[in-house]
Amino acid sequence: MTHPDTAGPAGRLLLDAEALYAELARGVRALLAPGTRLAGITSGGAWLAERLQRDLGLQEAPGVLSSAMHRDDFARRGLAASAQTSIPFDVNGADILLLDDVLYTGRTVRAVLNELFDYGRPARVRLAVLVDRGGRELPVAAEFAAARVSLPASQSLALARTEAGAFHFDVKSHEA
Repeated sequence: MTHPDTAGPAGRLLLDAEALYAELARGVRALLAPGTRLAGITSGGAWLAERLQRDLGLQEAPGVLSSAMHRDDFARRGLAASAQTSIPFDVNGADILLLDDVLYTGRTVRAVLNELFDYGRPARVRLAVLVDRGGRELPVAAEFAAARVSLPASQSLALARTEAGAFHFDVKSHEA
């Protein structure tokens, strides 16, 4: 599904995270094969994996993958305060569907793949994302994206959730 840039007041990007989540759920359901395991990239992807596991009636708990230890900007960023990697299944020979909220440069996905391979050698790894915003710096592509949007490099887009668990997006502008 492709969404054009939708601007609201003051040029803010308007994306309905709950509607995109419903689209992601349909896409993920089509990608599931018997034995497919979900793993979400911390934090937004982990939230998606957790909710998809519940909403799709999957019995197995999803994994959570942190990119912190394998980031190419580790010296600048250090360890993030986000969740650490937790994989409640055997990675060796597994069919893994990796989930993330926003795909941008591809560097987080590269770091997470390195983290995943520290735990074993999966048979297959695919990627599904809520939003693909373009701007790739590495050859990474999602098998499924609920939306494709364009944002200037000076803006960041991240999934957030309310205390009740409803999804919405945070868009922030950064000085170049």
